Amino acid sequence: MKNKQVKLSKYNNDWYTAGSTSKKLIWYFVNIFIFKAMIPLSSSLKVKILKIFGSKIGTGVVIKPNVSIKYPWFLSIGDNCWIGEDVWIDNLAQVTIGDNVCLSQGSYLLTGSHNYKEESFDLIIGPIILEDGVWIGAKAIVCPGIICKTHSILSVGSIATKNLEANVIYQGNPAIWKRERRIDE
Repeated sequence: MKNKQVKLSKYNNDWYTAGSTSKKLIWYFVNIFIFKAMIPLSSSLKVKILKIFGSKIGTGVVIKPNVSIKYPWFLSIGDNCWIGEDVWIDNLAQVTIGDNVCLSQGSYLLTGSHNYKEESFDLIIGPIILEDGVWIGAKAIVCPGIICKTHSILSVGSIATKNLEANVIYQGNPAIWKRERRIDE
């Protein structure tokens, strides 16, 4: 039995629409000059701009320099969240972030990939949900379609390929259950 081969010439993602060309173009430049800039602009300015572009954002949100957001109109952030330096929110699909969530430096929320089973290598997308109190560690990656349940932790450099259960610390590639998360009173 001979395996089929990938034929990128057959790739077609015409089904996917993320907004008008002009909207995406304007956002591209805003993202580069405001969000990806290393200049420490105020979080309140960044929040206002995200809201103009359709994000739903709560109060007390901190957005550090050099953050990249693919499409703000597919982004919802709750109250008192921290978005660290070099975070990449690659949201081809909806990303929903609850209250009191921390995205540490260099973390990556990835909502798109490719179907390796198809010769056309088609685009596949899946939303990401980070429930209240989640902490995504530095350089950690959350893959498409993942739900990180309340107060779960994805530790430094780990990759979430499956949903994370509530109040559990995960580590590794792929991330596996390590121990319960306990918050002292």
